[in-house]
Amino acid sequence: MATQQQLIEAHPGAVPAPAEAASILAVIDRAARSADVDVDKMERLFALQERIVAKQVEAEFNDALNRAQAHMGRIAADAINPQTRSRYATYAAIDRELRPLYIDAGLSLSFDTADSPQADHIRVLCHVSHVAGHTRTYHVDMPADGKGAKGGDVMTKTHAAGAAMSYGMRYLLKMIFNVAIGEDDNDGNSPPSPQPIKAPAGYDQWRADMQALADDGLDALKAAWARTDPVIRDHATRRDNAWWSQTKAAAGRVQP
Repeated sequence: MATQQQLIEAHPGAVPAPAEAASILAVIDRAARSADVDVDKMERLFALQERIVAKQVEAEFNDALNRAQAHMGRIAADAINPQTRSRYATYAAIDRELRPLYIDAGLSLSFDTADSPQADHIRVLCHVSHVAGHTRTYHVDMPADGKGAKGGDVMTKTHAAGAAMSYGMRYLLKMIFNVAIGEDDNDGNSPPSPQPIKAPAGYDQWRADMQALADDGLDALKAAWARTDPVIRDHATRRDNAWWSQTKAAAGRVQP
C-alpha cells in the first residue's frame, strides 16, 4: 500500500479530505527535519496544506451562515417612503434583528466601496468574515447620479453618493442572509398587510417563564430551551426573534 507521502508526490494537485490535514503536517515536519530536503516538494506540500485549510474554513463559514439563517425570520417594515407612500425596513431595523444572530454564529460584516463598471454608479462591498478565517465578499452597484424618478436633479453628488451607499448596505444585508421584509420591500409599492400568525398554545406563559428564567443566567435558559416544545421554539425564533435575542443577551450578562 502506498504511503501518504507517496500519494502526495504522485498526485501533487489532489486535495485530500480535511481529515488528512494532520497527516500532511506530519509529512511536512519530517521533510523539514531531513538533511536532504527537496525544496520543490516542500513548496508543493505547503501549497496543498493551504488548500486543505482553505476548504476547511470555507466549510465552517458555510455552516455558520446556515445556522444564522435558520434563526432569521421575516422583518417588519418600520419606515415609510414619502415619495411612493410605501413601507420599508430601515438599515437600523434590519441590523437590530440580524446582528445578534450572525455574531452568535461567529460571523462579522464590514462595508467598503469600489469603482463600478456602470456610469454614475457606486459599487458597495460587504465583506462577511468568519472567526475560522474565511471571508466572502458580496457587492451591489447602486445609482449615484442624483436623479429623481422623473429624471430631474434632486440631490447633490455628495448626497447621491451617501444615499447610494446607504441603500447598498441595506440591500446587501437582506441579500446575504436571504431575509424578507413584510410581504415585499421594493420602496415603490405598498405591500399587502400580512396576516397575523397565531402563537402556539401555551406560548404566552412559556414566554413569561423564560423571561423570568433569564435572571438565572444563560446556562439555565439554554437548558429550559432544550426542553421546550419544537413548535414553540420555532415560533419564538421565526416570529418573536427580537424578544428572544434580547432575552438571551440579558441572560448572558448575569454573573455566575
